[in-house]
Formats: sequence, structure tokens, C-alpha cells
Amino acid sequence: MTTRIRARSTSSRWRLLDAVLYENKAQTRTLDDRAVLARLIERLGVAIDAELWLALAVMTNQLPRHDEVIAWRRRVALEGPSALLALRPAALDARRSVEVVVGGVLVDAHHTSRTDLATGIQRVTRSVLDQWQRSRSVDIVRWRKGYRALTAMGGRHRHDLVVPWNSTYVLAELSVEPDRLDRLHALAEFSANTTCAIGFDCVPLTVPETAARGMRGAFARYLATVARFDRIAAISDAAAVEYRGWRRMLAAAGITGPSIRAVALAHDELALVSELDARSELNLSDEPIVLCVGSSEPRKNHLAVLHAAELAWRRGVVFQLVFVGGNAWSSDRFRHRVAELQDAGRAISNHERLSDEQVAALYRAAEVTLFPSLHEGFGLPVVESLSVGTPVITSNYGSMLASGDPGAEFVDPRDDRSIAEALVRILTDEAHRERLVRAAEGRSPRTWADYSDELWNYVVEARS
Repeated sequence: MTTRIRARSTSSRWRLLDAVLYENKAQTRTLDDRAVLARLIERLGVAIDAELWLALAVMTNQLPRHDEVIAWRRRVALEGPSALLALRPAALDARRSVEVVVGGVLVDAHHTSRTDLATGIQRVTRSVLDQWQRSRSVDIVRWRKGYRALTAMGGRHRHDLVVPWNSTYVLAELSVEPDRLDRLHALAEFSANTTCAIGFDCVPLTVPETAARGMRGAFARYLATVARFDRIAAISDAAAVEYRGWRRMLAAAGITGPSIRAVALAHDELALVSELDARSELNLSDEPIVLCVGSSEPRKNHLAVLHAAELAWRRGVVFQLVFVGGNAWSSDRFRHRVAELQDAGRAISNHERLSDEQVAALYRAAEVTLFPSLHEGFGLPVVESLSVGTPVITSNYGSMLASGDPGAEFVDPRDDRSIAEALVRILTDEAHRERLVRAAEGRSPRTWADYSDELWNYVVEARS
């Protein structure tokens, strides 16, 4: 059962701490301020790190950083717990109430709540939130400016600063912001909360040459934080292999690391598919559509897609190449090559920030989806396309091999001719394409409800 206790003034914050630590709001109300302070000082004099972390969070309106908890632990040891009486909220946040959530589930979707991107991590996060909000009691939270504190998104007291206590915190997206990670590190190591994360992939470690500039260092900082978490739900068996390999290295630093389990994503992403006419909606021609979904970053291998398409065009195969994606980095060469081919008369279009309905319509309209990525934690476009019976050309290893079987044509993503041959065959051999369609239609579905239930059982209820 979730309990919520709110306070604003300094004296009421001390009372809030007393009620939480002694688990008796009724008793706290019978005490005067002096009695409350006296027994809190006594309690904090022998406090464990979790109680100190809570006191810092409540009294300052900020989740403490890792170094702040250690510094205050040393100060209390030298000066006594009365030193904590100097704690006050920062002037910027002094007018805001603080709410301690006891025994709740807090889901951090900060970045997802601030972007309209709808692929990859954002799609997973939004799908999970949609399912959990329908059937579970959860608080969706984001970070205030500067990543100092959590606040609720929408609904009750949404401007309060939220502090979890004996709760479950779930990081439902990737975080690489240094200030955010520093406070999450302290929350995971010192607080009395269970901390969990969805593990998407370890691309910046596995294929760092494809990552954005600065991402390798940022991802290493993320791993240093989740090393203190309790559980990581990897999105595929392949992603779980990566995270378990990383966890084995932690033993050299005396760190146990989190429990790691594969919780595979949904296989019927587009079960409720749109009836939009993709061609009229996006001003596409009547030529067969070859669809490529994903951000135009190097890992997605879109330069190889363009080269394979050109090889197919030169063999006289007629089709239009449609890219859907956004949030790209290191994409200058891709954009330049697209412009060159368009100038040469090739039918290529590039669409960003399409709605779910538009993407669904494109999957249905396409002859084939091209997804020869160099590395994926899961590869949502593979299952999205196959879920509506559209064949896929994808990579012959890792999560893509697992999620594409049956219904996909597998290629070596580092061999442009392998991609081109598979593309030409699907576009010109109708019997071959129909075999792939039938295989896709025979796949066993796995819904977002299935995924979200299994995720909840593992990260919240700790059931294997």
C-alpha cells in the first residue's frame, strides 16, 4: 500500500521525517516541535545511510548527490546529528512542497516525456507506461531543471518534489545526463529503495565506432550508476548477454552488480494497425515501397542500404526507398548521399517524427522492410514489420536473428551485395516473398500487455 506525506515549511519537514522514520503519523501529531527534533536527532545519531539520504532529500528539496551523502556522513560523525539542523531547501525550491512516497512504484520517463520521437527506446517506454497506467498503481516522474529533484507528471500535486522511500524506482529509458546519474547513483547505493532499469543494449561498448561523440564516456557513467541497481530487465537474450558480461567485470572492483534477466519485447507492436493510406498521407508514388525504419546513425547502416538500393536500381528493379527516423547523429554522409541519389532521379524520401498511425500504415504498404543494422538490443522494426505480414531483410546475428525468425531474410550487414541480392530477390520473386509473408503470419504473438506484465513481475515484484 502506498502512503504519501507532504510538507512545505522547515518545521513541517522535520515532522514529515519523524512520521516516515517512526512510521506513525498519528503519534507525530501529538508531539510539539521540540520533542520531534529531539527524537529525530537521537534517531539520526545512529542513522544508517538510508535515513541520512532521506533527511538530506526532504530537508533540501533535492535528491542528494553521491559525494554529498558521504560528506554529510563524515560531518555527522564529527559534529553529531545536530549538524543536520542547518539543512534548508535551496532558495529556488523553498516554496515547493516535498512529498515522500512510501511503498510506491515510481517510473522515470523524463526524456521520453519531453520528446515527440516515437522509435526505439521512446516506443518501449511509452508502451510500458500505457500498459502500467491502465492496470497498475504507478507514479510517472520526471526531473526538474538541473536534475536536482524528481517531480510527478500530471495529476495530483504535479509541482511537488517527490522523494521515494521503501519504494521501487524504475528507470524506463536510457539516462546519460551527469547530474541525473550522480543523484541516481546515491539513490541506488544509499536509499531504502529498490532500483531497477530496462536494459536496452550496450552499443557504446560493443560497437563504439558507431556511437555518437561523447557517448562512450556518458554510457560508462550510466553503467557506473546501474552497477548499484538491484535489477536490470534486458530487452532480449542478446542484450542480456552484453549486460552479464559487463557485470562479471564488476567483481574486480568488489561490486556485486544487479540481477539481470532477459524480458523480451512485444512481438505484435502493430496489432491495432492504422487504416491510413500511406501513399496519399505522405505523398508517395505508386511504385513498390522499400521501407527503412530507424535513426540515421552509423549503427543503423543506412549508407549500406543506399548502396544496395542503387545496385538494385541499376539492375532495373523499380521501387521507392522510404526512410523513417529521427534523433540522428553523425548522419552528414547519409544525408549527402541521399541528396546525390535524389538529384540523379532516384525515388528516395526521408521522413522524421511520423505518428504511430503513419508508421503503421507504411509497414502495411511496404513490399519489404530493410533493417541491416550492425548491432541492436532488440530491433523493433523487425517485429513491427513482421507483425503485419511484411517481410524483412535484416542482419544474420544477435537479437535480429532471434526476433526475425521466422519471416525474415537474413544477410551479412557488412556485405552490401548480400543486402542487394536479398532486396532484388524479394522484389522480383513473388513466390519467395509469399513464403516469407506466410511465415510471418504464422508467428506466435507477444503483446505489449504480455511484456509489461512480465516486466512488472520481475522489476517490481522480483518474481523470476
